[in-house]
Amino acid sequence: MNGLLSIFGFLILLGILVIAHELGHFLTARFFKIPVDEFGVGFPPRAKVLATHNGVKYTLNWLPIGGFVRFTTADGTDSANYGIGTLREAPIYQRILVLIAGPLMNIAVAAIIYTGIALSVGIQVADPGLVVNQVFPDSPAQRAGLLKDDIVLQIGTAGPITPGAEIGPIARDNLGVAIPMTIVRNGTEQTLTITPGPWSYQESSSPAGFGFGYQPNSHIEDASVFSAIGYGFKTTYVVSVSMIEGLSTWIQSLLGLAPKIENAGMTGIVGMARSTGEIIERDGWLGYFNWMAIISLNLAVFNLLPIPALDGSHILFALIEAIRRKRIPLEYESRVHFAGFALLMLMMVVVTISDVQGWVNGSSVFGN
Repeated sequence: MNGLLSIFGFLILLGILVIAHELGHFLTARFFKIPVDEFGVGFPPRAKVLATHNGVKYTLNWLPIGGFVRFTTADGTDSANYGIGTLREAPIYQRILVLIAGPLMNIAVAAIIYTGIALSVGIQVADPGLVVNQVFPDSPAQRAGLLKDDIVLQIGTAGPITPGAEIGPIARDNLGVAIPMTIVRNGTEQTLTITPGPWSYQESSSPAGFGFGYQPNSHIEDASVFSAIGYGFKTTYVVSVSMIEGLSTWIQSLLGLAPKIENAGMTGIVGMARSTGEIIERDGWLGYFNWMAIISLNLAVFNLLPIPALDGSHILFALIEAIRRKRIPLEYESRVHFAGFALLMLMMVVVTISDVQGWVNGSSVFGN
C-alpha cells in the first residue's frame, strides 16, 4: 500500500486517540476546577501554540507519539508530570478520577466505534455448526467426502456443535472409530461417516484429527440503535478482557510460568503505521475503524498498568498516599516517573529498530 497513505491514516488514528485520552484528563480536571497550564498534542519540543483560552495553552509538539496535560505549578516551571503542580494539591479522590479519566475515554471511544460499525454493517449473530473453509488432501475429512462450505452440525454422539466448540477432543476420543458426521450442504442436511486419525499436509498435521479447517457459522442482522449500543459495549468488554488475559499470559511467560511468547506482538510507531496500511489494504476503511478501536483499548489497558510515568503508576502513588495518610516526597515521585519515562523511550527506540528491520526485509507486521 502507498506509504504516505499508511502514515497519514496512522497519524489521524493516533491523533484522535491521543486527543480523546488527554481530553479525559483535561475535562475532569476542569470539572474539579483544577488549574491547567497546557493541553499538548505530541511530546516536546513545542512546535506551535495553537491557541490560548482561559489561561490554557493548546499546543502542537514535534514528537507525534503521545500527548499531555500540564498542570499549573507555583514556580512556573515546565513539567508534564501529573504529580507536580495543581493536580498534586487536589484531594486524592480528585487526582485518581482525573488520572483514570484518560483510559476511560479511550474505552468510550472504542465502544462508540463498535456501535458505529454495528449500525453501519449490522451485527454478526452466531448460528449452530462450523463452516468448512478448507479440506486437507488425504485426510479423514477428504476420505469422508467433506467439501469446502459444508456446515458441520454434529460429529459422533457429542451433541450439536455450538458456537466456540472445540472438535479436537471428539477426534481424540474416537481415534480410529467410524462415527457419523451431520452436515448441511447446499441447504440439505445429510450424514457422512468419518474416521478420525493421523493426517499431515505441508506444515499442518495432527496425530488424531479430522483434517479440515473451519470458522464459526454466523449471519449478519441489521442493528437498531439500542442493539448496536449493546453490541458496542459487549464487544468492548470482550476485547478488553482478551487483551488483559493476553497481557497476563505474556507476564507469566516472562516469569517462566507459561510458555515463552516471542515479542508478544509488540510493535512501535513504525510497525503500527505499517499495520494500519496493511489493514486498510486488506479490510478497507471498516477494518481501519475496527483497528482504531483495538488500539484505543490497548492504550487504555497499557496506561492503567502501574509502570512509572503511566497513569496507573500515578494512581498507585495516590493510593499509597491515601493508605499512609502522608505525602510522598515530590523529589522521590518525580525521580521514579522520570526513570520510567526514560525506560519507555528506550524501549520504544529498541522496538522501532525492530520495526524498521522488518520493513526493510519486507515482512508483514502480522506475519504469514
